[in-house]
Amino acid sequence: MREVAFIKQNKEKWFGIEQVVEGKVKKNPDDLSSLYINLVNDLSFAQTYYPKSKTTVYLNHLSARIFQKIYKTKRAEQNRIFYFYRTEVPLLVYQYRRYLFYAFAFFILFTLIGFISAYYDKEFVNIILGEDYVNKTIENIESANAVGVYQQGTNWGTSVFIIFNNLKVGAILFVYGVFGGIGTLFALMQNCIMLGSFQYFFHEHGALKESARGIWLHGVFEIFSMVVEAMAGLILGASILFPKTFSRFQSFKLGFKDAFKIFLSTVPFTIVAGIIEGYVTRYALQMPEWVNIFIIFGTFSVIGFYYFIYPYIVSIKKLKNHAILSETGLRSPH
Repeated sequence: MREVAFIKQNKEKWFGIEQVVEGKVKKNPDDLSSLYINLVNDLSFAQTYYPKSKTTVYLNHLSARIFQKIYKTKRAEQNRIFYFYRTEVPLLVYQYRRYLFYAFAFFILFTLIGFISAYYDKEFVNIILGEDYVNKTIENIESANAVGVYQQGTNWGTSVFIIFNNLKVGAILFVYGVFGGIGTLFALMQNCIMLGSFQYFFHEHGALKESARGIWLHGVFEIFSMVVEAMAGLILGASILFPKTFSRFQSFKLGFKDAFKIFLSTVPFTIVAGIIEGYVTRYALQMPEWVNIFIIFGTFSVIGFYYFIYPYIVSIKKLKNHAILSETGLRSPH
């Protein structure tokens, strides 16, 4: 069958499924499952005969959306927040996983630029961090208290300030994606250059290990969240630059919705990072070193698992569920 005929034969059905996915038409879970089976059969046909076609891309995206719609309606998923973090976000992260790798690649590149710039230009750190901060930190290092800067203010006051500041940075990384992703990369570059020069500064003064024991207690959640927020910004930018089979505005709406959900997923990590910075980091050099290591690797394991490993687990479960649905449904006459 020619692709034009295939589209003509099924476009009304696909349009109807779009209406269901967008909430304009209501369907019960059984009807949704039937629509999903039908659509997946169309997708399989398209993948076989038109593997590089925009039709295949469109059907793949539509099938992913209706799959999410099905499992949102399941009785076991009545708790919206629980479903959001357990299923919806991991599926989105898996769907857009290449943007997470892009974000990490730029993060590493920009951080190295900051580190190398500080190495070759001795005034670079003063320009980036400010002379007052640099001089105060040098005094702290000389007095064997490399994390002294984190001991200022009250516990709760520091936590609240840091949480709101980091949420602001995250929102900028996400929202600046509307400039085709360039705004996100610029904001990420600013933060990463600061991080790279900051780390070199401690290395230059022989306090890298001591600083790491404090900075990375909260820094794992804080920095990893920043990268995921940059991922959200890149998704938003790509939805504008590369609309595929959608109109540019429709692509933007879909991209914004998915990217915003990914951005929201970082909020709990950002809050916990602020609490750690306000209540734990100030005591970093007073606690046993094994406690520092446990917290640092513990937080890295949690957030790394959630964004890198767990999405694959959820996607495999999705494929198994799809297989079950396909076995219980009728095959397309194609």
